[in-house]
Amino acid sequence: MSDNTHKWQALASQRGITLAAYLTELLNTAPDQLHTVAEPLGLLAIGPEQLSGDWRFDLLPLPQALMHNVLPLDHLGQPCLVLGDPFTLASRHWLQSSSTLRQLPLAMSLPGAVNAQLTKAEASQRVMQPFGEDDPDAPIGQAAQEISLSSIARDDNPVVRLVNSMLFDALQSRASDIHVETTPGGLVIKYRIDGVLQQMGQASGMDMAEQALSRIKVLSELDIGERRVPQDGRFKMKIQGREVDFRVSIMPSIHGEDAVLRILDKSQRGESLSLEALGLAADTIARIRALASEPYGMLLVTGPTGSGKSTTLYAALSETNTGEKKIITIEDPVEYELPGVLQIPVNDKKGLTFARGLRSILRHDPDTILVGEIRDGETAGIAVQAALTGHLVMSSVHANSAFSVLERFTYMDVDPASFVEALNGVVAQRLVRRICADCAVEAEPDPDIARLAQLPEAQLKQGRYRVGKGCEACRHTGYRGRLALAEVLSMNDTIKEGLLVRSSASTLRELAREAGHVFIRDIALAHAARGDTTLKEIHRVISLY
Repeated sequence: MSDNTHKWQALASQRGITLAAYLTELLNTAPDQLHTVAEPLGLLAIGPEQLSGDWRFDLLPLPQALMHNVLPLDHLGQPCLVLGDPFTLASRHWLQSSSTLRQLPLAMSLPGAVNAQLTKAEASQRVMQPFGEDDPDAPIGQAAQEISLSSIARDDNPVVRLVNSMLFDALQSRASDIHVETTPGGLVIKYRIDGVLQQMGQASGMDMAEQALSRIKVLSELDIGERRVPQDGRFKMKIQGREVDFRVSIMPSIHGEDAVLRILDKSQRGESLSLEALGLAADTIARIRALASEPYGMLLVTGPTGSGKSTTLYAALSETNTGEKKIITIEDPVEYELPGVLQIPVNDKKGLTFARGLRSILRHDPDTILVGEIRDGETAGIAVQAALTGHLVMSSVHANSAFSVLERFTYMDVDPASFVEALNGVVAQRLVRRICADCAVEAEPDPDIARLAQLPEAQLKQGRYRVGKGCEACRHTGYRGRLALAEVLSMNDTIKEGLLVRSSASTLRELAREAGHVFIRDIALAHAARGDTTLKEIHRVISLY
């Protein structure tokens, strides 16, 4: 034992604390003593600024590193293991039990430095591993309520570990949906990232596929014995301290069952909830704000599933939520929690449908009503009547374009004259993938798509067209994140008359253009010319004819 060690032990005894507590306190107050403390412990001294170098999770997997608070690191060209708690023997004993790890030099840093790096690594690393070699006959066990990398590492059950890893990894990957597909070879896992499906992993063996689907059913409180009819459910998990909802759809297939899990991350709800955060053009934002600030009438947002309709509605609603109006929403489910707003979740099992809830809302003295989605004629009729009787009604509806909304409501047996009178405007929206900022390079646009879009040569030369080469940040897709494209059709007397007399689509488009309407096709092409997205991506989402 060195002289310093004797001195520290004496000082610790005088204060009635352990040597470990004294050394931790010493390093917190005098970080320059790191080398002095490390030397008698037989450890290398590595400053916190050197820990963010090359992590070596190939030597020590991240889940085990988290469990034992050890950071594998390349230091000065050599691998070493940095102990998060160098003053106890638990980590050293565990490392000594490994034939490969015990050969690596050990190191220490300032208190909390290793834990900070492991937390950073946990937020950035993926944990999906091949599960085909695990025992598929292991029992399923009980549902876990909280998931972390360390809890995944501790779980001996391969099925639970597979499902938990899938949920954790999907959240890290910014996925909106998880597709779990049963194939003749076993289980295939896909994530929908930025609107596009990507295969992320697979597990061999039909037994593993059946037990993974059963595990998802157990979490969702569904009937695990029923495999012949579709089932819907939902469950909650806490992942890295974030409360996440999963909506589950189970569907029978010829090989077994498939599941789709929609991810609703509560920690992201309400954050940066503004029209600017959606990336919309300034003119588009001004038009939406004008429609959302009307005292009465109806504002509809249309587009396909997953086009950001709900987010746009919530952003518009949150900007008008000043506390001076009674705002009530009815949704399935409640996707964003807004302070000061009465939000009602639909409950079909208890008889609380959109239509029944909307009738009750009208007796609750609302100023503004948000209906999550208008799906049937009864809901549509009540919403129109509410808009005609002094309420501002905001909702989403599935239609191909802003001009086809009238046909959609007519199909639901709503009186066209009443609907046109109530309607203030329609926002038609799509989402396209952004070019990855980390690997974007200038490039000539695809000539076939440019010809399809009938872009003049001069416009092609003036534009700053780009593509993404593909990198780790974008998973080698060339795209990262999405951009909202929206056209806003504000109703004036001329357009309303055209709708009532069932004018042709070309006539309505010309009337709208004369009124200053900017079409989504033109908005998309302008974004491509600025290098925000590609013509190929635009062609995937909207028609360029």
